[in-house]
Amino acid sequence: MVNRTHWPVPRATAPVRATCDVPGSKSLTNRYFVLAALADAPSIVRSPLVSRDTELMMRALDALGATFTPHGNDMSVDPIMCSDTNGAEVAIDCGLAGTVMRFVPPVALATGARAHFDGDPQARVRPMQTILDALSDLGAKVESENGYLPFSITTGEHVGHTVTIDASQSSQFVSGLLLSAARFPLGLTVKHLGETVPSKPHIDMTIATLKQYGVEVTQPDPTTWAVKPGPVHAIDVTVEPDLSNASTFLGVPLIAGGSVTVPHWPTHTDQAGHAFVDIARAFGGTAELTPAGLTVTGTGTVKPVDLDLSQVGELTPVVAAIAAHARGTSHLRGIGHLRGHETDRLTALATELAKAGAQVEEGADYLTISSPVSTGCTWNSYADHRMVMAGALVGLTQDVTIEDPDTVAKTLPQFTDMFERVVNT
Repeated sequence: MVNRTHWPVPRATAPVRATCDVPGSKSLTNRYFVLAALADAPSIVRSPLVSRDTELMMRALDALGATFTPHGNDMSVDPIMCSDTNGAEVAIDCGLAGTVMRFVPPVALATGARAHFDGDPQARVRPMQTILDALSDLGAKVESENGYLPFSITTGEHVGHTVTIDASQSSQFVSGLLLSAARFPLGLTVKHLGETVPSKPHIDMTIATLKQYGVEVTQPDPTTWAVKPGPVHAIDVTVEPDLSNASTFLGVPLIAGGSVTVPHWPTHTDQAGHAFVDIARAFGGTAELTPAGLTVTGTGTVKPVDLDLSQVGELTPVVAAIAAHARGTSHLRGIGHLRGHETDRLTALATELAKAGAQVEEGADYLTISSPVSTGCTWNSYADHRMVMAGALVGLTQDVTIEDPDTVAKTLPQFTDMFERVVNT
């Protein structure tokens, strides 16, 4: 990958025919790393994603006492047996990784560490008060000026085993607490109060990974999760391809015509990105899962859609970019929580798609796209990897140059090279 400040997106001049191997899931990789760091013996995580977010997670857990040793494409993880900081406060760099800023503070409490958390300037506006209040209720001493980064966690006496939170802004609040819960002396019950939990498939993924590591977790009702105290057993696990990242490449034939195959697409998965199978069909394409992988085929004519994306919000930028090639009106609903991601994704998408000639209406929790992109533009990435991916799809039909394309290294450092190969195949 060549570092660059601007990337001219390749135009699609003919239908594509490509096979695209997609690296491992960031969401799974970081969950496996956290549980391996809390396990009772060394674990092996095979084919983990190598990206900025996963490297930040490894460095954070290493600072707390875990050890990561690469073996080819695999990673062995020696766990945190106890706090190894000798009482000193360790510095945790969260970058822009929501999984680091929301998964690692409970690890610090569970392992008896003192830790100071900070990150990129853009990370300092991402909501954190929910997790900080929960940790305080559990006995941690929390120092925070405003409920955002930066903040410090000092281990206190564990005083409770039940917390009530409002996770409406992010399912990561629930997942972060559940991942460390077995290491709390009394375990943990998490109760959610709020109208909805966004991206519930990510909570389902957390529960599935906990069970892989031998942790006993139950769900007494749809908004309550209970984890019993006990060991986290070491395992040997292989990371699935990142299906959300894959959706960008699978979107190419919907816009340009042709077909793209992503090998090793799992038959059964808890990844939210699997929803793209049905989304591709809604856009007028076909999606077929065979032993060779998932193949999406399109005609180059995109149908307008009406989609509730509340449970798969991370797909919204790619879906919006595809919808912006349809003749007709598309409605994307249930996505208000995306305003608290790496950037306010609804405003960012509305702004950039309008620059490319689309007509976009932005509501509190929806986007309505009623005319297709029609002109070239310089596309702002907003330091958001998903905005780079969205801009790439717009660039299939318009002359688009993306500013700061390397921000995509958050989850897929080789994205631009892979995209160019798919388009030019």
